[in-house]
Amino acid sequence: MDTLSFKTVSANKATVNKEWVVVDATDQMLGRVASVVAKMLRGKYKPNYTPHVDCGDNVIIINAEKVKLSGKKMSDRLIYSYSGYPGGRHDKTPAAILAKTPEKLLEHAIKGMLPKSKLGAQMFRNLKVVVGAEHKYEAQQPKVIDINAVK
Repeated sequence: MDTLSFKTVSANKATVNKEWVVVDATDQMLGRVASVVAKMLRGKYKPNYTPHVDCGDNVIIINAEKVKLSGKKMSDRLIYSYSGYPGGRHDKTPAAILAKTPEKLLEHAIKGMLPKSKLGAQMFRNLKVVVGAEHKYEAQQPKVIDINAVK
């Protein structure tokens, strides 16, 4: 066996093939959408996945206001934000966030599933969350992905 012919191919900025993908969040569970999209942003579905390189796709999520949570999580769960000042913690329910800014709920869930580093921040910039079915990224010719078919 010729062991010199086996080489590990590592992706870099020049060799990464980034695509544009559209995901419809209508009547989907929040965690399911968030975990699939986080893997797409990371690039874990690609055969040339490299952990230290941003090799994920650009993801557009449409119909962010139609995402669901199971059980009584919509009213009982609390999402915290902290201003940095003493006593500056604010509690909101997912129902209140969906009523005011629906895209923030998906962004919060997905950001929590990405690496906590500069690379994770760069991956998060490849995410576009849109309220409604229309988006302004048609020029990139995104392909539509059904997240129920993604394994």
